[in-house]
Amino acid sequence: MLGFLRQPLVVTADINLNVVALTGVGLLSRLWRLTYPRAVVFDEVYYGQYISFYMKRIFFLDGSGPPFGHMLLALGGYLGGFDGNFLWNRIGAEYSSNVPVWSLRLLPALTGAFLVPMAYQIVLELHFSHCAAMGAALLILIENALITQSRLILLESVLIFFNLLSVLSYLKFSNLQKHSPFSLSWWFWLMLTGVACSCAVGVKYMGVFTYLLVLSVAAVHAWHLIGDQTLSNVGADIRGCVRLIWSTVCVFCHLLARTVAFLVIPILMYLLFFYIHLILLYRSGPHDQIMSSAFQASLDGGLARITRGQPLEVAYGSQVTLRSVFGKPMPCWLHSHQNTYPMIYENGRGSSHQQQVTCYPFKDVNNWWIVKDPGRHQLVVNNPPRPVRHGDIVQLVHGMTTRLLNTHDVAAPLSPHSQEVSCYIDYNISMPAQNLWRLEIVNRESDTDIWKTIMSEVRFVHVNTSAILKLSGAHLPDWGFRQLEVVGEKLSRGFHESMVWNVEEHRYGKSQEQKERELELHSPTQADVSRNLSFMARFSELQWRMLMLRTDDSEHKYSSTPLEWVTLDTNIAYWLHPRTSAQIHLLGNIMIWASASLAMVAYALLFFWYLLRRRRSICDLPEDCWLRWVLAGTLCCGGWAVNYLPFFMMEKTLFLYHYLPALTFQIILLPMVLQHVSDHLCRSQLQRSVFSALVVAWYSSACHVFNTLRPLTYGDTSLPPSELRALRWKDSWDILIRKY
Repeated sequence: MLGFLRQPLVVTADINLNVVALTGVGLLSRLWRLTYPRAVVFDEVYYGQYISFYMKRIFFLDGSGPPFGHMLLALGGYLGGFDGNFLWNRIGAEYSSNVPVWSLRLLPALTGAFLVPMAYQIVLELHFSHCAAMGAALLILIENALITQSRLILLESVLIFFNLLSVLSYLKFSNLQKHSPFSLSWWFWLMLTGVACSCAVGVKYMGVFTYLLVLSVAAVHAWHLIGDQTLSNVGADIRGCVRLIWSTVCVFCHLLARTVAFLVIPILMYLLFFYIHLILLYRSGPHDQIMSSAFQASLDGGLARITRGQPLEVAYGSQVTLRSVFGKPMPCWLHSHQNTYPMIYENGRGSSHQQQVTCYPFKDVNNWWIVKDPGRHQLVVNNPPRPVRHGDIVQLVHGMTTRLLNTHDVAAPLSPHSQEVSCYIDYNISMPAQNLWRLEIVNRESDTDIWKTIMSEVRFVHVNTSAILKLSGAHLPDWGFRQLEVVGEKLSRGFHESMVWNVEEHRYGKSQEQKERELELHSPTQADVSRNLSFMARFSELQWRMLMLRTDDSEHKYSSTPLEWVTLDTNIAYWLHPRTSAQIHLLGNIMIWASASLAMVAYALLFFWYLLRRRRSICDLPEDCWLRWVLAGTLCCGGWAVNYLPFFMMEKTLFLYHYLPALTFQIILLPMVLQHVSDHLCRSQLQRSVFSALVVAWYSSACHVFNTLRPLTYGDTSLPPSELRALRWKDSWDILIRKY
């Protein structure tokens, strides 16, 4: 039984020395003097502040993408012992001694280095030659822009890494499908494809396009799999109906495995990113105001400190602040003050001249309102309290002026098709008060639901006119102190968040006298009620706010258009040494960029030429070569298209680095096109020899360009003004030259 112990344990492994060598040179190119410069470089000022938030566990909201990429960068800071104490407010600022620059830049550098062997393996998995695979890897190695972007605290290299990993994993899985389905390695690469796709989406939203590309290719392969008759070959002695059942079960298992890998795992991974993000960031931060009251109350400090101990159920006599759920153009609270609407507006229209009601974007004692029972005069809470329920008729009394919220058939100041909302002043001019409101709980579970602090989202429907209390979002003129207009929306076109409010701060009123009540309104709240949101509720709100968050689309000195990227008509000056002319630029290897674009054009022309001839039953390529050619184009041209074309539809500030994921797919396609030309278009050995010599000369030129631009890639060499001017190969390139 123990006989196996008598023999030595032997482990054999196949090691591709090409992969080892490419990984080594990739690491050398990306890790060389990684801590230089020890200063904030371009967008490090942007990502660095989020790393500090993670280190301090402070909640933040970033609309540029899901949190996975930020968490990976923060992991480098955590492993380096970073405490988050650094002011990320200026490009070029020297890093203090507590900032672990090497560990913060390590992860982007590693992912950038691994692009080199991954490009090699992708070309091999597409069944092209080792020579073509080495060509793809070496082109990635000497592409200046990819090197620059991967040596800083930035996310483009991380995104490209997961894009290529998803493609590579799927190719390995697809190749294993032919001879060893359901093997351990088959399952590994299948599941890794799903994980890599979800990680790409988790780094930046642009990753979803590569995910959809892989998903589309997988769907086409699955469709062919359904019609694969070889799946039913279970033996000649097996009867037809058994063979049919077995084939159906086998196809179902294949489809189920793909569904789990390509749909279920990405969804679960995406939720996991946000779960970890919300677990880590549990403290109140500078972006709280964008979130709902319920979300803010779930964070330590901030609103949670203010609302801790508030009563949960709103009762008659409750003192409340009402926050607009819409939160646009900014978070604000229902507000009133003693100033009245002007008798005549600038456009000649008249008003009621009653007390202004606005929405005010700051905490203020004039934001407090008292929920009153129309049938009683008291403004205190009974013992026991009488809770307000869905459908109840209420009056809202302004706490500091004791006037009731009112609306009537008078046009609003800035929204003439809506009704003016005011606090009623009895001028004895035959304009009776219309201050009854019906409470509607929008997110109720039943028609008997109780109005709850923070948790309930409510609408106030005017009893007399059926108008709904609404935040119009328009800024009032100076007579309204530039506060936001509140109106009665009479022609309601369905549900909109601008009509929805929630109670944020709440206390049970105890003082009937006005002076005592004013002191009470200035005092803090008490009593303890837990209102922790579920993860799915917090995730849903955070995801919605991220998608709706409007990014700054103002012009930047180095912003550019997608058309300028292809021809490299732009660059970005990332960093300039404070005393010398040493500088770092995002500037690509123009030889590689131009060749990659030409290769894609050549591929498209050849593809349509072959397609037309195949339509005429003329097959220039063997079937296996044709399928390999089509798959290579689908992944590489498709990868370029899905990572480039969407930018034409985006209304945000764009930079050259947005093109790098698309460029990577172009570069991988380039050596495959060159091999195809050599194998199928060069008719004689002499032609192949001449073509090979031209390819070597071309690659030598690309190496020369890399070496020429190297001082601008690493920034470790100070060039004299004459040499810097010589590097301005295009008039649109902004090379910085000091004036001594």
